[in-house]
Amino acid sequence: MTELEPILAGFYPDPSICRVGDTYYLITSSFEYLPGIPIHSSNDLVTWTPIGNVLTRPSQIAEHAGYPSAGIFAPTIRHHDGEFWVIGTDVNGIPLGQGHFLLRAADPAGPWSDPVYITGAIGIDPDIAWDDDGTAHVTWCSLNPGQPGILSAPIDTATGEFLAPPRELWQGTGLSFPEGPHLYRIDGWWYLLLAEGGTERGHAATIARSRTLDGPFESAPQNPFLSHRSLPHPVQNTGHADLIQLPDDTWAAVHLGVRPRGQSPGFHVNGRESFLVGIDWVDGWPVVDEGRFSIPPTNGSFKDRFDAPDLDPRWLGVGRFPASFTRHEVGGGLIIDAAAGEGRALLVARSTDLVWSATTTFDASSGTGRLLVRIDDRHWYGLTYDGTSVEATLTIGPVEHTVGRWDAPAPIAPTLRIRAKKPRPLPHGISLEPDRVELSVLADGAEHIFGEFDGRYLSTEVAGGFTGRVFGIEAVSGQIRVHGVRYDANAEDDSAE
Repeated sequence: MTELEPILAGFYPDPSICRVGDTYYLITSSFEYLPGIPIHSSNDLVTWTPIGNVLTRPSQIAEHAGYPSAGIFAPTIRHHDGEFWVIGTDVNGIPLGQGHFLLRAADPAGPWSDPVYITGAIGIDPDIAWDDDGTAHVTWCSLNPGQPGILSAPIDTATGEFLAPPRELWQGTGLSFPEGPHLYRIDGWWYLLLAEGGTERGHAATIARSRTLDGPFESAPQNPFLSHRSLPHPVQNTGHADLIQLPDDTWAAVHLGVRPRGQSPGFHVNGRESFLVGIDWVDGWPVVDEGRFSIPPTNGSFKDRFDAPDLDPRWLGVGRFPASFTRHEVGGGLIIDAAAGEGRALLVARSTDLVWSATTTFDASSGTGRLLVRIDDRHWYGLTYDGTSVEATLTIGPVEHTVGRWDAPAPIAPTLRIRAKKPRPLPHGISLEPDRVELSVLADGAEHIFGEFDGRYLSTEVAGGFTGRVFGIEAVSGQIRVHGVRYDANAEDDSAE
């Protein structure tokens, strides 16, 4: 059994990849968080560097209520005719009939164009591919009750209008939820790759081919060609893959997966992550080689004292762009304004490690602030500081409970700390929980620990949805001035600065 490490750890699902020369570019879903669609680059497929986000301004995507697991679904990135293209779905726009959106850029780091909407394609998980004549074809998972399934249509990329009516392609092998289509033109064939089985334990990648887009599509004899379903593998839910050809004419694929821990059914807390496998072509079909690439463990540690006027792209808002409720403080620090956020003054970043510590110190003389770790609005643990005391709170579904209170020795601003710690194994070696989340406060060299709490309640298996844990700072009321944030990977016994 291979111990696979992700190439992008943490909440980076639905990877899509393209290559220009020796450089690869990868994007992932972002759901309710803004800016949207993070983009990374790599020269070796193994180590990846964030270069920004695709959706960075309200003219590309409107700020919204931040409903859990809404927003941006499964975008695709491609390079064609000297330009980068991204096509995706904003599910918040589906009731408005906006369908998918298409953007382009000369530089993948941006800026990206405003969207062109493909109004006739109502659904999710769109792909774009060009035929030998240069015509663009959009393929998607249709949500139209009158024409469900995997559809494809040629489009005018300048207007988003169909050039011909949508046609049905291959609908998969019969597993549930055929989605995530990617269409490729390879050696005279059209290959159609799908995700099937749902994005849970039955997830799989399947593929079919046809000489023409009119079909019929022939299913690969070894389908699904990628899946860990019913296997005792530490990485589960594998699927939603995208193929890439390397400069030496070998192939690879990126795909999503999760790393569940704890007792059955297993709980994954950092969300769906991005993984890499090798691909061999055997008799015209892709065969996965999971051991081809050696992926080093990632370490997401960082310190941010907000010295620069612009925020690092790691920082996100829930349905709102951080620029709408934060501002840089001259001399360092960051103001988070609850009134400007209109109830969404929450600045977060992805937790990318299995064991980690996050600390912050902020001035609460003009408001109340909170350090928290969350899956969504109904599943979070946090520490709230109002200038005089700190309260530790657990929110699990409809239940919100304060587990302790600590009075601050004025005028010292305490350091708030959240730690995700290893689970405690039982005598038979299995742990009940995926991890333990510790809430504590430090001041004058002393530490007050409110307790360690079961991490399964901040997992996707409990909360539902498609995202993973993020941590961050919220202005609950008024304004707070954040002095800095420190995130330490593998910090089981660290002490805060």
